Amino acid sequence: MGQHPGPFQADQKEPDLTAENADDLEAARLMFAAPFSFVLSCHGVAQLPSDGRPEVAFAGRSNVGKSTLLNALVAQKGLAKASNTPGRTRALNVFSREDGVGPILVDMPGYGYARAAKTEIDTWTRLIFDYLRGRAVLRRVFLLVDARHGLKPSDEAAMAVLDEAAVSYQAVLTKCDKKAAGDAMASAVATALRKRPAAHPTILATSAETGAGLPELRQAIREATL
Repeated sequence: MGQHPGPFQADQKEPDLTAENADDLEAARLMFAAPFSFVLSCHGVAQLPSDGRPEVAFAGRSNVGKSTLLNALVAQKGLAKASNTPGRTRALNVFSREDGVGPILVDMPGYGYARAAKTEIDTWTRLIFDYLRGRAVLRRVFLLVDARHGLKPSDEAAMAVLDEAAVSYQAVLTKCDKKAAGDAMASAVATALRKRPAAHPTILATSAETGAGLPELRQAIREATL
């Protein structure tokens, strides 16, 4: 992704660096400056919090780096449990600021991993569908895409579900510090998203390793949940 991950659009305009944007970035930083904690794992939509706070969710293929990115987002290494075993997340894992301020973060089960039993896959799929179609407080889904590999058929299938459910989603490229990541991949993702009715036009390029793009991701979360 070159040396400057961050917002990316089809026209490749430079990000807004006005004073107002700087204030927004600072407000977003403060939103994530307080400690977060794990709330619960939900195997059914009825188990989710019912306090009415806005939510954002994180979706992506297994091994796309969801847990690592979530930990970097809140600057807490052990919050979301990363695993070397693909497909380990089998529930909706909920996180929140300990003081109850701000949005709820939901880590969705990873998709695209075929070794699980068909009954398990069916259960995960039903849970995701129920969540997307029946969660009024869900403001945006952040769809994580490995910057080295771009969109896979499983990502296309996930976007089709999000479009059908009319849930706003925004692509987030992960692992942009890796050697194989590049602007051409981001451009290809942007081209694919133009055809998607529920897709946000701005793609965020991030690296949990270097912290690049995380301020813009925090700002996008704040924007979606105000």
